[in-house]
Amino acid sequence: MYLFYCPDIETKQTLSEEESGHCVRVLRYSVGDEILITDGKGSTYTARITNPHPKHCDFEILSRETQERHHAFHLHIAIAPTKNIERMEWAIEKCVEIGVDEITPLLCRFSERKQLRTDRLEKIILSAAKQSLTPFLPVLHELTPYDEFVREQAKLKQQNFIAHCYKDEKRFLKDEIERGRDVLVLIGPEGDFSEKEVADALALGFIPVSLGNSRLRTETAAVVACHTAVLINE
Repeated sequence: MYLFYCPDIETKQTLSEEESGHCVRVLRYSVGDEILITDGKGSTYTARITNPHPKHCDFEILSRETQERHHAFHLHIAIAPTKNIERMEWAIEKCVEIGVDEITPLLCRFSERKQLRTDRLEKIILSAAKQSLTPFLPVLHELTPYDEFVREQAKLKQQNFIAHCYKDEKRFLKDEIERGRDVLVLIGPEGDFSEKEVADALALGFIPVSLGNSRLRTETAAVVACHTAVLINE
């Protein structure tokens, strides 16, 4: 069954114009058909269509089910956007499918992309979440300066990791993650973090890690980090 998204479902039993169009025009749902809806906060609803309008499809709620998260920790991936935006979009889509909870695009010293359209990325996140039938919609932040971000994250009670390619002493991420603890992994731009950015993160208590023996593209590294954290916590 296809999953629809309605964040304010408890107060308004009407799908958005985009969701209504997909429901009525594309999928051809009609009066009396049952659909599955999520609020993106952990609840799924079985509903019946009462007015199949292609711009404001109305429904009535039949039942509600609240689900627990698939993993008992919070996973935050902070990644410097790639020059080719399609690679960034692919990485975000796959991280959502795997189980990321929060995503922060980073503006780093060697970032080749200085601006980012988060509205398009929001749509990709929503599409990936619905495709995966997950009732939890990951949080996407605006493009954030690196220095500001690491200072704020260092204050939180979580495991903070920085994945970089310098030949410093590092252990594999899979060997450093503690089950059940919240995790943040920093993924640098295509030119890697600057030496100063790495040093600043280490001074704030971030743990330097490797994602494997191969040198990975930025988007691949994000997916590998996400999958590693989720797998360790399964």
